[in-house]
Amino acid sequence: MYKRIILKLSGETLAPEACSPANASHCFEASRVDRAAKAIAGLADLGVQVGVVMGGGNIWRGRFTAEMNPVLADQMGMLATIINALCVQDALQRLGRSATVFTAQEMTRFAELYRADRAVAALERGEIVLLAGGSGNPFFTTDTAAALRAAELGADAVFKGTTVDGVYDSDPRKNPDAKLIPDITYQETIDRGLKVMDTAAFQLCLDQHIPVIRIFNMDDLDNILRVAKGEAIGTVVHG
Repeated sequence: MYKRIILKLSGETLAPEACSPANASHCFEASRVDRAAKAIAGLADLGVQVGVVMGGGNIWRGRFTAEMNPVLADQMGMLATIINALCVQDALQRLGRSATVFTAQEMTRFAELYRADRAVAALERGEIVLLAGGSGNPFFTTDTAAALRAAELGADAVFKGTTVDGVYDSDPRKNPDAKLIPDITYQETIDRGLKVMDTAAFQLCLDQHIPVIRIFNMDDLDNILRVAKGEAIGTVVHG
């Protein structure tokens, strides 16, 4: 059993299945938000300390013109992750769970400013910690933010949900003969250019000796609990 997990939760998890960026103002669905909150609460019920790095893709997916300032576009994405974290916090609190939003940006009227020691203290009190705002810097994705927070908070695993079953040797949406790789090292993913997470995230986990990343299909959120209990689902990436 894992002691402390960083769960990377995509924004799309909270959105209607038919949602598209062109219709982003409708990119929450109450039942799916509640479903995500129940999965996170279930993970905490296993005795695991849970930090959740929020994505923002249901609200913002980057520049809509080539002329748009990429730094400002990334800052908009960071704000989207904060909106999602507040949404999940509300759902968790309605379940009677204690949840704190920490942001990489200073906005103390809405959330706590992230500091690793304060986040660790909250985890050790049994709170669910929602880590928003990405890394606080442009040009880094929330995958890399998840690896960074795992290193800072001493997590023994990163859980990364995808729309496929794990790491494949090629894109299974384009190649019907793509093969699932159940076990692979950080260095192999980097050397082979496998893109299920950013190369920067794999490199950070390698450099900081994060024990494992579990990559699995999160269309079924119950897979979070199955993986936490040790079921052989998806791909194990390790040092």
